Amino acid sequence: MGEKTILAVGAHIGDMELTAGGLLASIAVQGGRAVTLALTAGEKGAPSGTDVSAYRQQKIAEAEAFAEELGGEAIVLDHPDGLVPDNDEVRFEVCDIIRAVRPDILVTHHAKSMHKDHAACHRIVVDAWFYAAIAGFKRELPGHFAPHLYFAENWEDAQDFRPYLYLDVSDGYALWEKAIDHHRFAVESKSFAYKEYYSHLKRLRGIEGRTGFCECFMIPPEQYHIVRRPEEL
Repeated sequence: MGEKTILAVGAHIGDMELTAGGLLASIAVQGGRAVTLALTAGEKGAPSGTDVSAYRQQKIAEAEAFAEELGGEAIVLDHPDGLVPDNDEVRFEVCDIIRAVRPDILVTHHAKSMHKDHAACHRIVVDAWFYAAIAGFKRELPGHFAPHLYFAENWEDAQDFRPYLYLDVSDGYALWEKAIDHHRFAVESKSFAYKEYYSHLKRLRGIEGRTGFCECFMIPPEQYHIVRRPEEL
């Protein structure tokens, strides 16, 4: 994973930092570049009594602080939380960011989710991945194909999620544990113990993967094949 670029695209600030944060951190500590993109700030999750616009600014600051710990970058679009537009305008917005960042690895949500923004984000990113790769779509920047597209494991996206790819994120786990503390909801939420859940999940997947810590991902179904030479069997 060293010297690779990863772009992790979530519906809200915090989605990718929790689910793919170990991968982001591992790439960072191995000399690569980690970039997060949130389609919305997740501002409608503001605690009771908190001004939504002020909470949006807090969330953006948290995303930037997480990225700074990794020596990376946080990008936040200006779409409304809960109402991500599922259209080609947003797809080309994400396409342009893919072409600008030029990732080796692109991560987003699994297709099925209890959260409509997550499901919309999946569709948007998969199409944007295609648009970004096709030179015939004339944009300001030239085309770029991200060879690896992964769908992250998320408790809100659990329907039909089947762990396919186990990525060892042990190298970046300590950095992730430090960086995720910048997201106050992850450590202070009264409704769900986010950091505790994802810390244990990474360790559980690590045990299954016979290593320290792992994050699990699905891949596009058309890539479900393994190629081996006879001597490798």
